[in-house]
Amino acid sequence: MNGVQQIALTGGPVEYRWLGPKAGPLLVLLHEGLGSIAQWKSFPQQLTEATGLGVLVYSRHGYGGSGPIVLPRPLDYMHREAVGPLPELLSALAVDRHVLIGHSDGGTIALLNAALAPAAGLMGVIAEAPHIFVEDMTVTGIRGALELYGDDSHPKSLRRRLAGYHGGNVDLAFHGWAGAWLHPDFRAWDIEAEMALIRQPVLLVQGRQDEYASLEQIDRIQRRLSGRVERFVVEDCGHSPHLQHPDQVAAAMAAFIASLPV
Repeated sequence: MNGVQQIALTGGPVEYRWLGPKAGPLLVLLHEGLGSIAQWKSFPQQLTEATGLGVLVYSRHGYGGSGPIVLPRPLDYMHREAVGPLPELLSALAVDRHVLIGHSDGGTIALLNAALAPAAGLMGVIAEAPHIFVEDMTVTGIRGALELYGDDSHPKSLRRRLAGYHGGNVDLAFHGWAGAWLHPDFRAWDIEAEMALIRQPVLLVQGRQDEYASLEQIDRIQRRLSGRVERFVVEDCGHSPHLQHPDQVAAAMAAFIASLPV
């Protein structure tokens, strides 16, 4: 992919791409549980055009063209990402003022970073379709994805589709994610208490018809946050508002970012 580079981190190489200006605040995008740089599609470019700011997008270990992981993922993998590789990446690339923008798992990681290991330059967080506790509908959706993944003969084979983005990492990406979420012990996973530690402004974005989570997710986050919080519920929209309604979402994110203290 044009403009993709690699940087060596403690856990192995990580691929990243920088769009737009490098001076001034930076928007750092954190992908979903099955995502990568490429799966953001044209949204990073749309975001830099809407805000005039640079965008840093990267694939976590075990995804895209980044280094592999060892399965199974630990059940606290999102905590570990938030306090380890993410801060290390920001430091290695000399990122100063920045806004974290995360989708699904990436939204959760962004919130956890703000709660547990925020860099001095963190200006705000945008969490799109984040999870802070486990719902039955999430587990049901992941079980359905597992069925589609394991059947290569199915016309909608998930493995075939994901292989185009993750290459040799495809099984690591899928089973690392699904294996953690479907583990019986993961049903007790709950990070609601950590939300009270966040001090930066937060924008919560979720589709009204999100098939992987109810609005109770962002309701609980909003109740716990002690600082400024805004929410944008996107109508006629599922789990990926930035892909399903990119113009609305880019505009809402741009407005929030413009309102942050410089």
